Amino acid sequence: MAKASSNWVLMVTAKSPTNIAVIKYWGKRDETLILPINDSISVTLDPDHLCTTTTVAVSPAFQSDRMWLNGKEISLSGHRYQNCLREIRLRASDVEDEKREIRVSKEDWGKLHVHVASYNNFPTAAGLASSAAGFACLVFALGKLMQVKEDLGALSEIARQGSGSACRSLYGGFVKWVMGNDTSGKDSIAVQLADETHWDELVIIIAVVSSHQKETSSTTGMRESVETSTLLHHRSKEVVPSRIVQMEEAITHRDFASFSKLTCTDSNQFHAVCLDTCPPIFYMNDTSHRIISYVEKWNQYEGTSQVAYTFDAGPNAVLIARDRKTAGLLLQRLLFYFPPNIELSSYVLGDKSIIQEAGIGSFKDIEALPPPPEVKDNVPPKRYPGDVSYFICTRPGRGPTLLMGEDQALLDPKTGVPKFVI
Repeated sequence: MAKASSNWVLMVTAKSPTNIAVIKYWGKRDETLILPINDSISVTLDPDHLCTTTTVAVSPAFQSDRMWLNGKEISLSGHRYQNCLREIRLRASDVEDEKREIRVSKEDWGKLHVHVASYNNFPTAAGLASSAAGFACLVFALGKLMQVKEDLGALSEIARQGSGSACRSLYGGFVKWVMGNDTSGKDSIAVQLADETHWDELVIIIAVVSSHQKETSSTTGMRESVETSTLLHHRSKEVVPSRIVQMEEAITHRDFASFSKLTCTDSNQFHAVCLDTCPPIFYMNDTSHRIISYVEKWNQYEGTSQVAYTFDAGPNAVLIARDRKTAGLLLQRLLFYFPPNIELSSYVLGDKSIIQEAGIGSFKDIEALPPPPEVKDNVPPKRYPGDVSYFICTRPGRGPTLLMGEDQALLDPKTGVPKFVI
């Protein structure tokens, strides 16, 4: 390493999106390499609304690898973090900053410790794929810091070793995680089916039913399902392969009716697998079930799918509307059934134009909403204030991006420690 001083810090900051699977990944055939038992397909969500921001730094002055998540220091000793660090370091290139007279050879990277600061702008470990965004951002940022030459497909193979779904967050739009067949995992990578502009009329509304950490982690739940659920193995072998083909066709042709049916059916089967697990796993709650019922009744009333729903390993609903007009009608229904008990500006987040187009600007507008037409006149609808924490309006979005300004970095450029800690 050139430059006698050991006070220099090299740093990169990146932002990565989360994703929501429409054909689910649940179950591993290799726990260490995180190799799935079936292919999966996801939609990347707009990182302007849901993202992880990560700053990675190296310096000869750092005494150990350290990481801070949402301002709190956590251990980097876990094998998933270490696998990602090891694989990126093995692929590192010579890096030179002529202006600052810093040169790091590819051999030096293994001797330098890293500092990582990461921040999620959405709930962590609550079924919104925070680990997917987190590991995708970590691998992407480290790859840029160490000038790794591999393409996103190769980086997705590394991110997968941190969190399986992370491989899909390295691309925008619609993404397929190919399960692969090689025992080394080299062919278990993500591929982009279509970018975020391909079907840009879709609008996604997330109902955050609970932001609390789930009782059964995805890792534990998957392991128990693989060990005890006969439905899981039937699903992976007999059901998912044909659904993958059908979903790819639906995305290619922007066929919302097929897309919606496949998305809802696959979500329901995933949660049926959780119930078929011993002991049963309960990720959804009563509010989740009510949202499913409301969407199903609306779709049946219209005679064609207006909205698709899907739930990952948590109670939070991800609702995909066919277009902006439908999204406005969906938001009206959601606010009718789940009126806010907090300020409206804190209750509907993300793309604020959706609520404006729905004609809702105040509590009075929500109070004036009529029951949806699919509600039977002789059954007064019940409303559930407080059962939803908040809504996030978003859309299909792009993959990871670099943030260039030091003001956007989470680590101090001089010391390499977080600007803010808890």
